Amino acid sequence: MENDDGGDGAGRVLMGERSLRRAPGLLVVSLLVLASVPVRAHAWGEDVDKQSSAPSQRVGGDASGRDLMASVSHSRIELTRPGGRTAQASMGELRSVDPNWRPPTCWYEPVFSPEQLKAAVATGEGGLVNAHVWWSNRLWVDHYGKGKPARTAGLHLPRSPDADGYKNYNLGKKGMFWRSTVRKGMYQDSKAWDCGRVMFWQPAGAIPEDAYAPTPETLAAFAYDRIRVPDTRVELKPAHGSTVNLPTWMWLDKGTFKAVGVRADLPGTGLYAVTTAKPVALHLQPGTDEARTYPASGDCEIGEDGSIGTPYSREAAATGDPPCGVEYLRATGGRPYPLTASVTWAISWKGTGGATGDLPNGTFESTQDVHVQEIQSVNR
Repeated sequence: MENDDGGDGAGRVLMGERSLRRAPGLLVVSLLVLASVPVRAHAWGEDVDKQSSAPSQRVGGDASGRDLMASVSHSRIELTRPGGRTAQASMGELRSVDPNWRPPTCWYEPVFSPEQLKAAVATGEGGLVNAHVWWSNRLWVDHYGKGKPARTAGLHLPRSPDADGYKNYNLGKKGMFWRSTVRKGMYQDSKAWDCGRVMFWQPAGAIPEDAYAPTPETLAAFAYDRIRVPDTRVELKPAHGSTVNLPTWMWLDKGTFKAVGVRADLPGTGLYAVTTAKPVALHLQPGTDEARTYPASGDCEIGEDGSIGTPYSREAAATGDPPCGVEYLRATGGRPYPLTASVTWAISWKGTGGATGDLPNGTFESTQDVHVQEIQSVNR
């Protein structure tokens, strides 16, 4: 079971000596020290994906009020993985082929109902009022319980025009308090400061009118990192060792390599996105310059049925070269050649209101050893 989060993975923020810290456009009070303590997560059980009748695995989490007060590394986004995986396939993470792609660094999410916020403040420890600003318990009580504006804390908050204060935590009203969430691994990124509003109220069923409000594309990008694809281990013939100057046939099982996806939902908003990865190409790197690939580019086509290459048969080998394979020109000796096979996956998404789009292609590669032997012959 996974613990998916939207922050830097620190899990908690511990408070140090009070001091002034300046960031672009925002002055905050406190010294924030990140500690590597995991967030407690609620373990979800089995679920059924809304897009399919096949069983799926739902992963995500929830946290106690105390945890949420002390961390913006915990996202409320829930992930659902459709079923249909092959039992024998190991799974791996995709890596974007576009080094310049920047997924959303931060966004706002509903965090507390009025009752939840009041209970969380009752812990008496204070907490993060946005991604980088820590308030003592007194300030939480003053602002959310007694209606005092945020400026009474002596903070300059240009990105919080609505920080006028609330009475009795808005008990009896329908809606949620929203706060910033930071994408995993990006807490120290300068753009993480852009979501600078202190936690604010949003009526039920409404999305904030803010440049950093979540969208279906935000959820699609969040799900990108959670896509798991089959391990790229190709079938070889001959299986126990190649022979110099004879093609080695390579192929991938069409039952394993098929589209996979993740659905992301943000509870209480009606927002969702289904991000799908579809295999589109296989690239072979023999592990030595003394080899030739089939085809010459090393890029094996994927058939309409999802198959890559053609399984070896004597009849096929007798009539031509493999559509996907490698011919080694020198034996390996004592050290095998590291054959690298990488599959390119095209990433697309669809979401709330019929929204659709594409994200940068992803790749996943694996390496396997190939032993190459000389042909042994006897002259009489």
